[in-house]
Amino acid sequence: MRGCKLGWVPTGPLPSPGRYVSAADLRRPHHQKPNPIRASLSLAASHPPPFFKQTTDRERERDSPAMSYFFATPVDIDIVLDDADDRSMVDVKLDKNRREKAPLFMDGESVKGAVTVRPKDGKRLEHTGIKVQFIGTIEMFFDRGNHYEFLSLNQELAAPGELQHPQTFDFNFKNVEKQYESYNGINVKLRYFVRVTVSRRMADVIREKDIWVYSYRIPPEMNSSIKMDVGIEDCLHIEFEYSKSKYHLKDVIVGRIYFLLVRLKIKHMELSIIRRETTGAAPNQYNESETLVRFEIMDGSPSRGETIPIRLFLGGFDLTPTFRDVNKKFSTRYYLSLVLIDEDARRYFKQSEIILYRQAPDAAPLPNAGTHALAAHPENKQITAVQA
Repeated sequence: MRGCKLGWVPTGPLPSPGRYVSAADLRRPHHQKPNPIRASLSLAASHPPPFFKQTTDRERERDSPAMSYFFATPVDIDIVLDDADDRSMVDVKLDKNRREKAPLFMDGESVKGAVTVRPKDGKRLEHTGIKVQFIGTIEMFFDRGNHYEFLSLNQELAAPGELQHPQTFDFNFKNVEKQYESYNGINVKLRYFVRVTVSRRMADVIREKDIWVYSYRIPPEMNSSIKMDVGIEDCLHIEFEYSKSKYHLKDVIVGRIYFLLVRLKIKHMELSIIRRETTGAAPNQYNESETLVRFEIMDGSPSRGETIPIRLFLGGFDLTPTFRDVNKKFSTRYYLSLVLIDEDARRYFKQSEIILYRQAPDAAPLPNAGTHALAAHPENKQITAVQA
């Protein structure tokens, strides 16, 4: 029994389940009832409620106004990039309710600017060195403790010494190769940023400024169409075609659907764009799919021999290029999903992978870079039915 010495067996009735047993209870004769007030105090002392926050003297000192002032950052750091006012800005979605703007850079562009270090209240600041870094990382949201750096450049701005007045340092990372495009997904983020570190004997002071990177691709020379003849035996037989399998982000999806056999009472039909994000490596691999848009292309039951045209503009949707095995950490793929819903709310769908790429604007030079675009292979000719 917990709380008893080895070889000693208590006499008398055992305490009821769920009540705290103190050492005094075990020593007390069984005919004597414990003091309920003392027992409750013992219980509270041994098992404080989970919402009760126990603070130490050190924490109370630190939380006082004097200690908050002591632990306050002793220096302000400003990072200003050259041509920031003339550079294009990208509206980045952080979550459902938050967005921010980041300056746009290309592969091979230099990242340069100035760092201003300003001691607060005119006080003297002792430091053990000031440095600036340009870093590219991949952050897994399910593995927040680990950031995978695929790019790290360093420049020393100041040797160990003292600062008493604001001082500005220039930095220039020339012709930086940014081999991947920035990405902010469901479970992963690929980011580039400038980090300034003022090293001190106590805690270092760190400031970061993010940039956004686009990777332009040359339009593929081969761009075959997607054609499929699919159906359910003796119930439905359709033929659909998309004009091509690779699209740039401002492109238009053009196609048609031809009904060869219709013995189902179809209520309506829609076309969806699905993004599938794969992170990690087997066996610790995560897959997340999200439907970016649903576009209704037919309302009502079609007849045999009827043709439904498809015309879907991609420019208005939040799309990224297709990414394949980026730094062996994640992939992002896109699918066109054709969905038919019958009068019993059953859904029949067929997915076809498409390749998306970012086409350079006319004024921008094309980099000598490879392409993530690969040919999409049609899957087996079968429509899957699921109950809604």
